[in-house]
Amino acid sequence: MLGGLAAVGVAGLAYAHLETKLFTLRRVTVPVLPPGEPDLRVLHVSDLHLTPTQERKIAWVRSLAALEPHLVVDTGDNLAHRDSLGPVLHALEPLLELPGAFVMGSNDYYEPVPKNPARYFLPDARVAPSRPPELPSDELAEAMTAAGWKDLTNRRDVVVADGRRLSLVGVDDPHLDLDEFPTPLVEPVETRVPSASTSSTSEVLHLGVAHAPYRRVLDRMHEDGTDVVLAGHTHGGQLCLPGVGALVTNCDIDRRRAKGLHGWPGPRPDEAGGAGSTWLHVSAGAGTSPYAPVRFACRPEATLLTFTAR
Repeated sequence: MLGGLAAVGVAGLAYAHLETKLFTLRRVTVPVLPPGEPDLRVLHVSDLHLTPTQERKIAWVRSLAALEPHLVVDTGDNLAHRDSLGPVLHALEPLLELPGAFVMGSNDYYEPVPKNPARYFLPDARVAPSRPPELPSDELAEAMTAAGWKDLTNRRDVVVADGRRLSLVGVDDPHLDLDEFPTPLVEPVETRVPSASTSSTSEVLHLGVAHAPYRRVLDRMHEDGTDVVLAGHTHGGQLCLPGVGALVTNCDIDRRRAKGLHGWPGPRPDEAGGAGSTWLHVSAGAGTSPYAPVRFACRPEATLLTFTAR
């Protein structure tokens, strides 16, 4: 009996390790654009937690450029090792040729350290006050910015994607309490600009970006009038139970919204968002801490969001 249970446990652990390599592309449609507006494809990547030896993950991330998204949004935690900067930039290289925007996560700033898994079931499982070694987040941000991506670290910006102008607002990592919601622009962002894809004009889409989907940040994004908020951090729960889903989120968002497309602050009649609510997409991410290289019923992912007309 004990031998059988041990065998099941070993098999489950082996599969959970294998699942970290079963990279998946999710496709999600969000009816958020003004009527008559052509589709806009947005690639959401998050939580790569890349180490220098993860060649399969690097190749998969590079392959995502073949999707030809109009915009790439990276919601942080790209690094997982002090020598990961070069591999991360190599992985992102084809995507950096496209319009993009980014924020940083805690593991862009600090090197992962071993942790007791039980801590994730505590009410507040944030990083301990004593900081682990720092990672080259400044160099990563400089490289992304030099490629033309918008740094949304507690700031606003605009980006042109497919000839259409989107307004952006982002915050630094809420998991480290670094978020400072930026004040509104003194000069209002233009709401109509010529579209390269149509002879008409295109409405600005207001997009919010954060690493960790803490409730206080989502509330501010909603108050700011964002149409869609993109976040990561949760790993979708990382270890999930079939039929139950995520057991933890590593932040104060509810487990039901640990990954996928939802509405904030409440449910919508269409079962994913709703009248008066902001669309929220939480990525389950593509990696894990190198000290916990397992995922169960929660494959590593990136998401191609297709924004369509309402």
